[in-house]
Amino acid sequence: MTSAALDGLEHDDARYSLDDLLTLMSVLRDPQYGCPWDLSQDYASLVPHTLEEAYEVADVIERAAHATADENTVLAELPAELGDLLFQGVFYAQIASEQQRFDFHDVIHVLTTKMLRRHPHVFPDGSLSSRREGVLPHEVDESTVNARWEQIKQQEQLTAYEPSVLEHSVAESGSDGTSVLDGVPRGLPALSRAAKLSKKAARSGFDWPDIGGAFAKIREELAEVEEALAEGDEAHAREEVGDLLFAVVNLAHTLKADPEQVLRGTNARFETRFHHVESAIAAQGSSLKQATFPEMLTHWHAAKQREPHR
Repeated sequence: MTSAALDGLEHDDARYSLDDLLTLMSVLRDPQYGCPWDLSQDYASLVPHTLEEAYEVADVIERAAHATADENTVLAELPAELGDLLFQGVFYAQIASEQQRFDFHDVIHVLTTKMLRRHPHVFPDGSLSSRREGVLPHEVDESTVNARWEQIKQQEQLTAYEPSVLEHSVAESGSDGTSVLDGVPRGLPALSRAAKLSKKAARSGFDWPDIGGAFAKIREELAEVEEALAEGDEAHAREEVGDLLFAVVNLAHTLKADPEQVLRGTNARFETRFHHVESAIAAQGSSLKQATFPEMLTHWHAAKQREPHR
C-alpha cells in the first residue's frame, strides 16, 4: 500500500464516496498498515457477520412498521445498518481481489447485467441505452412480471450447466436433472427456505386450489404429532412437528404472507407481553420463580388487552 493510497483517505469534501470506501477496505486489509482482525478474515468467517447485518436491516424496518411513535426516528437507523450490510459485500470483493478472482467493480457489472436481463419489460434491448434514448418499456401486469422473472432465473440456472439449454422452457425443467427448486440457498434460515421452496413449487402448479386444503393439511400434520406422542415415539413426533411447521408455511404462502416477517412480528409482541408479565409480578413484590403459571397468564392476557385492536 503506497502512501498516496493512504492519503486518499483524507477527504476534503463533506461526503465520502464509494471509491473512498473501497480505499478504506484495501487499507484495512493491507499487510503493513491493516487491522489484524480484518486481515484474519476469510469468506467463511464473514458469513455469520453477513447474516447478522442482514437481520439488523430487517429489524429496523420491522420496528419502524410497528412503531408507536414517529417511524422516521426508527428509520434514521437504516443508513448505518445498510452501510454495515454493504460493507460485507465490499469485504468479500476485497478478499477476492487479493486472490485475483474478481473485484467490487466486477460485482457491480454482474449485478447490473443481471438486472437488465431480468427486466426486459423495462429495458427492451437489455441495456441502459434504451431508456436513455427514450424507448418506452413494455406495459405488463405484476403477475406477468413475476412469471417472466422466474423463467429467466430458471434459464440462468440451466445455463450454468449447459449453455444450449437456454432454448429450453421452464416447463421442461427436470428432464436434464435440474429442478424448479434449484437455486434456493441451503444456508437460508429453515423458515425462509421453506417459504421459498413452497413458493417455487406453487408456481409450477403444486399448490392447494383453495385455503381449505392448507387448513386440512395443518390439521392432518397436527394429528400425526399427537399420534406419535401417544405412541411414545418422540423422534417421530419431532419429524412430524417439522411437517407441521412446513404446512403452516404453506398457509402463510396462501395468505400472501412472508412467514419470517410475520413470525418476527409475533416475536416482538411476545417480548412486549412478557415484559409486562415481569413488571406486573415485580410490582406485586414477587418474582417469576415465585409466581404460578395461572398468575402469569392473567398478566399476559392483561397485556394483550392493552394492545391496539387490529
